[in-house]
Amino acid sequence: MSTVNSPSAANSTPPAPTPSPGASVPRTPGRFTSLGPVGLVLAGGISVQFGGALAVTLMPRAGALGVVTLRLLAAAVVLLLVCRPRLRGHSRADWGTVIVFGITMGAMNGLFYEAVDRIPLGTAVTLEVLGPLALSVLASRRALNALWACLALAGVFLLGGGGFGDLDPIGVAFALGAGAMWAAYIVFSSRTGRRFPQADGLALAMAVAALLFLPLGIAEAGTRLLDPTTIALGSSVALLSSVLPYTLELLALRRLPASTFAILMSLEPAIAATAGFLILGQSLSLTEAAAIALVIAASIGAVRTQIGRGKAALPAEGQ
Repeated sequence: MSTVNSPSAANSTPPAPTPSPGASVPRTPGRFTSLGPVGLVLAGGISVQFGGALAVTLMPRAGALGVVTLRLLAAAVVLLLVCRPRLRGHSRADWGTVIVFGITMGAMNGLFYEAVDRIPLGTAVTLEVLGPLALSVLASRRALNALWACLALAGVFLLGGGGFGDLDPIGVAFALGAGAMWAAYIVFSSRTGRRFPQADGLALAMAVAALLFLPLGIAEAGTRLLDPTTIALGSSVALLSSVLPYTLELLALRRLPASTFAILMSLEPAIAATAGFLILGQSLSLTEAAAIALVIAASIGAVRTQIGRGKAALPAEGQ
């Protein structure tokens, strides 16, 4: 995987100024500054995992690559119509960032959907989240964030039953590859959010991803992509898994460090397990419940660390 809450809301007012790469975003007192970005990330996670569960039910109709194609195309159309991003006035570096972001987004989606076509949804997300966890350790300069990442990692492996040897190795490889692309997505989503106003960069990157994936989807699904029911379901997946979560996460990353955002992504296996239970009928064991408790504890710790840093910075900025 806002009032900021949606592209339409953002597009109805003049674009807010965005900081240059590497510049810090000014903090303002109050809970909204600390908790607002966290709420956006959590809402995006819930949306994307329930969208993923819906996508699993669509795969018999269009195949994994066909579902990804429908998702990216529908999301690109919606975002382009709502945001109407400018094509002029951007530097070569801006366009380079958007193109790489789009490639990363397409690869992340394609690899993940190939994974869930072979292994259970919760397990695929469990493996995929290793990418953001690795990023959190590499990007953080504080030992405490590394501790939260290790706790979340323990929960991830517990959720996987302590090992993944009985799974389809190709599915596991796809999930791990999706995790690597997820880490890259976090980095380039943050850079895109700083270079483009509101969700304009996201809309352009989604169009890049859709164009790159279209030949793959046609090759696998063919005319099945034109079935009205398939289009309707694919559009629903696009809204839940792309438009809402990517917009929320892009806007959250403007005010949330990449390391903290990455640790919050450790909640994804828990959300995926819940979506799998409600939509796909996948039940949870006591071991899996314990794993969910670990990743939630790690996420709460990461949030508290971020809030503490924000409060500590306020007096200094007021001097």
